[in-house]
Amino acid sequence: MLASDPGLGHLQAGWRALVSMTVSLSVGYGMTHVLDVPTMLGMVVGGMMGLMSAFVVAENTPLRLARSSLWMPLPYCAALPIASWAHPHRMLDLTLLVVALAFAFFLARFGPIGLLTGMMTFNAFMVGGIIVIPLDTCGPLAVIAVVASVAVLLARLLLCYPMPREDLLRTQRAFLVEARRIADAAATALDPDADQATAVKRMSRAQRRLNITTVTIDGHLAQPEVAADPDTAELLHQYLFDAELALQGIGQAIQKLTARQVPAPLRETLVIGLVIARDTHLGQADALRPAAELIRQQAAAVPEGTSAEQAEVRALAHRVADLLDGLAESLARWLELGWSSSTVRARVPFQPTVALERNRPAEAGPAAKRVAAAQAGPGWRRAVPSLRAPLQAGVAAAITCPLADAINGQRFYWGLVGVMITLFGTNTTHERLRKLAHRVVGTAVGAVIGIVLLHLIGPGHIWWTLAVIVGGLAIGSWGMQRQYAYWVVGLVAALVQMYGLTTPYDDVNWLLTQRLMDNALGCAIATVCAAVIFPVSTRKVAGEVQRGYLSAMEHLIQQVALRWTDPKAPVRLRGAARALDAALLQVRSVVRPLVRMPLGGRGRGNESALGILNTATRHAHTLAAAADVDIRLAPESAARLRRVCDVFVDSLHALDRRITKGEEGGTWVRVSPLIHELTDHLRTADRPRADRLHTALHELAALDEALAALAEGRGLATTTPPTTRTAPADRTHTALAAWAATLRPGTTTNTARAHSAGAPAAGAAGHRTTAPAATASSAGSGTVTVSGALHCPAHPDGCSAWITVISDRGKREALVRAAGGGYRLPGLRPGGYTLIASSPAHAPRAEFLLVAPGHAQRHDITLAPAG
Repeated sequence: MLASDPGLGHLQAGWRALVSMTVSLSVGYGMTHVLDVPTMLGMVVGGMMGLMSAFVVAENTPLRLARSSLWMPLPYCAALPIASWAHPHRMLDLTLLVVALAFAFFLARFGPIGLLTGMMTFNAFMVGGIIVIPLDTCGPLAVIAVVASVAVLLARLLLCYPMPREDLLRTQRAFLVEARRIADAAATALDPDADQATAVKRMSRAQRRLNITTVTIDGHLAQPEVAADPDTAELLHQYLFDAELALQGIGQAIQKLTARQVPAPLRETLVIGLVIARDTHLGQADALRPAAELIRQQAAAVPEGTSAEQAEVRALAHRVADLLDGLAESLARWLELGWSSSTVRARVPFQPTVALERNRPAEAGPAAKRVAAAQAGPGWRRAVPSLRAPLQAGVAAAITCPLADAINGQRFYWGLVGVMITLFGTNTTHERLRKLAHRVVGTAVGAVIGIVLLHLIGPGHIWWTLAVIVGGLAIGSWGMQRQYAYWVVGLVAALVQMYGLTTPYDDVNWLLTQRLMDNALGCAIATVCAAVIFPVSTRKVAGEVQRGYLSAMEHLIQQVALRWTDPKAPVRLRGAARALDAALLQVRSVVRPLVRMPLGGRGRGNESALGILNTATRHAHTLAAAADVDIRLAPESAARLRRVCDVFVDSLHALDRRITKGEEGGTWVRVSPLIHELTDHLRTADRPRADRLHTALHELAALDEALAALAEGRGLATTTPPTTRTAPADRTHTALAAWAATLRPGTTTNTARAHSAGAPAAGAAGHRTTAPAATASSAGSGTVTVSGALHCPAHPDGCSAWITVISDRGKREALVRAAGGGYRLPGLRPGGYTLIASSPAHAPRAEFLLVAPGHAQRHDITLAPAG
């Protein structure tokens, strides 16, 4: 749940709806007896306050929450008497509803308060058009609305108090969950008997989810009161960036190793290190350092002067070790800053680069707004961006109202709801059609569930009916953050219970069919109006998101040049790279639907372009981390670097004009030769920290090559500018045993000495390996059963942990749960194994086990408490 919902924003939305609806309906019901108004009217008004508080008011500070909650009843109470007066006049009532819907879309551009004002005004006219409300009851109903709003505010402050810092800690745990998934998939990929292709795909999926989680966390850092101060937020951003970069690098290195012949001792060591990374719990990141050191030792034991493949394997193993060290450092610093403020100042305070929508990175919304803003022109066209959405909503509502009224005059507002939900939160025709499909499917499923519950509850059980209504809305609001269809299922299941109060059960099926027809009608008309009235085409939005990506890339290149030529400049390289992530997610959100449509080669071209952008973004990440080094280049080197960046930026502009404007011609000038020149110049100059610069320049050259391939695919010509010129198994297990001893202070190395002598270990403190009589022997079967106890000072009655068994070939042989202080491992073949015991209450413990043939064995493990 943490991994799929960083910060638990979706779960909080469901809980918010449950609390708000329960309190508002209860207050509405109670106030009807106090003020002597019809019960249904009081509950409708009170429930409306709870509904809008749950879905529209999502502020993360008490002051903002109070401001929005107390403002909510004011426009509602102001519009309700007008709606009551207009109810007998049918045409006037419909006209006011159309105007109110258009007004709501106009006010949405003024922020949360504007949106809340428009929505509450429209809701008041809709309720007044549905229910006969006497004018003399509008005063008591206004009192109910105010009291319900205050009650909901108090309930949310008591039961749903906004805690942005705690939400940040939950996102940290979500990051660790995805990190463990990557480590587990990587360990499986190295298993010689596993389906490596499946494991690599699983690791790639985990890497994509990790990237979305980190981008989401970066978006949360920009929200009020999440971080203690801008300096702390910036350091959190940097450490998180470096931790993700290390995990992505580990995944890429392991993927390359799966295609090569890795010596068994090195494979075993890598798997052990990855299992330790997977099982290391929160706050114990330093346990990764011994694993990294062991991998280095084992990689150094690979004989030099062998084939080029072995040299590459050795280099990849060293890279995994270095990345584990970097991961340990980044995680330790990042987790330490979760609660505490920074004791050092960042070079530049945090500046937001990621926009969030519904607790997720924004998709096509920002690009669609930019395209809509570009529709402004001289004269009357200046008003187009402001009036586009209101005109679309108003015209669609004007067309829908008479048609929906003809289908079902009493519930014509269903068509208006279809118009509203289609235009709110969507940006392209693809999104609107997808939302219509979700609406249809969700309505069908919700109708089935609602009718079944309706018949199970039966008539007269009002409290069970209310429980289903509130529960359906709460579950739907939780699911809406994931898929719109989930919200529709919960909503329709709740509405069926309401319809059952006034409609015979046999007529509910036809009533739901009419509702679906009205909703679909409103959705279809709204989609057509949006495609005709000042439309924002999907093709233009696709071009705009790609333009945004190229603009973010240009900013990164310029920041790199500024960092190296002026070390004191306010530069945020990691922030610039994170902006690339956000831009890439927007590209995916728009291009992916095009890929799935039957467009032939165009779809394959988009898929290829996405792959190139993914590769370019990975190189940009490494470039940002490597280039962030304090160094001032000599004038000649700085001039060469400026030339590289200028040529690169000019090529980006040419590609931008090709994508967004369709200009013919244009050339991508490869800067790789210039980068090689600069690299040679820096090498001969032997400047300090040249290794970091060389890494950064190598990534810059790789980035240039990736985008050159994209330019070629878009029809640009490419050119170049002119230039001026294995150790034995026993040694492996000795190292494993020595490392295992380092994980528990005070542990002796009898295991290592015993194994180096070729015999089973004899009784280290808290750890013994014996071969008892054949009472549990598996002689004759070729396998041995190993059992033992787990001890620790903190749990005298026995510890609970997971035991992972890794063979000397790097294969994970077993994973068993030790409960009640004991464990049992049946079916082990004779040979050397490494046992890794992990538990949230203990630091990971790795021990070597030599299984002798013939008899069952006992192996006890003593664990040290965490921390």
